[in-house]
Amino acid sequence: MTNRRPLLRERHAHEHARVTYVELFFDLVFVFAVTQLSHGLIAHPTGLGVLHTGLLLLAVWWAWVYTAWVTNWMDPERTPVRIMLFVMMAAALVLAAAIPDAFEGRGLVFACAYVFIQVGRTLFFLVGVWREPAHRVNFVRILSWFVVSAVLWIAGAFQQGEARLLVWAVAMAIEYAAPAMGYWTPGIGRSNATDWSVEGAHLAERCALFTIIALGESIIVAGATVVGLPWSAEVIAAFASAVVCSIAMWWIYFSATAEAASEAIAHSANPGAIARVAYTYSHLLPVAGIIVTAVGDEWVIHHPLGHADFKTAAAVIGGPALFLFGSLVFKLAVFRRWSPTRISGLALLAVLALAAGYLSPLVLSVLTTLVLVLVGGWETALSARQKAPA
Repeated sequence: MTNRRPLLRERHAHEHARVTYVELFFDLVFVFAVTQLSHGLIAHPTGLGVLHTGLLLLAVWWAWVYTAWVTNWMDPERTPVRIMLFVMMAAALVLAAAIPDAFEGRGLVFACAYVFIQVGRTLFFLVGVWREPAHRVNFVRILSWFVVSAVLWIAGAFQQGEARLLVWAVAMAIEYAAPAMGYWTPGIGRSNATDWSVEGAHLAERCALFTIIALGESIIVAGATVVGLPWSAEVIAAFASAVVCSIAMWWIYFSATAEAASEAIAHSANPGAIARVAYTYSHLLPVAGIIVTAVGDEWVIHHPLGHADFKTAAAVIGGPALFLFGSLVFKLAVFRRWSPTRISGLALLAVLALAAGYLSPLVLSVLTTLVLVLVGGWETALSARQKAPA
């Protein structure tokens, strides 16, 4: 009889749990999901379209990040856990395929796939760790919240138009409130952040890889757009601006912050609290910013000249602004300090917003890209100065 805890990762001092190949394989489905989201926003650039895409993004992120938490505890090298991930992949593929028509004819498909992922994965975890009291109680709480929201997801699928949006928004609000409320459940109370023994470096790496997924999707959108157009000087310039913008966002995220955040959470006295705010909640904001930026890049490449219309200006400026704001909140959650470089970047983008109506889409794109490059260069210089010997 083995003494190993059932299906759980073995923890080793001074060694963080690595991201396994099966986790990376699982993430491939979400490349498709992110692409579906950006294409949905491109096809429906209205206020209602933004609300639809925003809600679907919240659901996609929530399905992914909860799986990342589960594989933080469970060992993906164990056969039952691998099979669970493969089943979740299939369900996530159905979920992603239903995104374009989630508010039309495939609402029930989307809702059922989402509920299956959230409830099914939680049930699997409960069965796998039933002999571990701390995990068992916490996941009974989580399951209770998912069951309540599941009723609304399924009920909303039978509604039409704004009624479906409203019901699903309530379901999503319940799920996003759950961690902040400690999954309070009648009879068993609530959990505390200290109850969540998280392998911080592993979770940081998982979220960093999701950021790369979003950045990769932005490059795919730009590349696929330029392929079908005449390669005029302005189109090539718009394409170059889009590529440099993606590189700048990678630079800002990975040049120093990602690794330092991984170290900070790994050595924190309460990693569960940091992981909940920095990775479960705030990390969605820069990902959303990358998606919106990709949408703006597509519009600029198609129409680089003339005056920027409202939707183009909103995407071209709003995407980088959302990225910087999200990374600002992320840095604040991890390091407990404000980032003057990112605040300055947001201020420059606000100035650009005032002049957006007088600029062409191409010029606006180049200027917003320049802001991100300046932020990345400034942060790199500050980091090098801090590491320099006295």
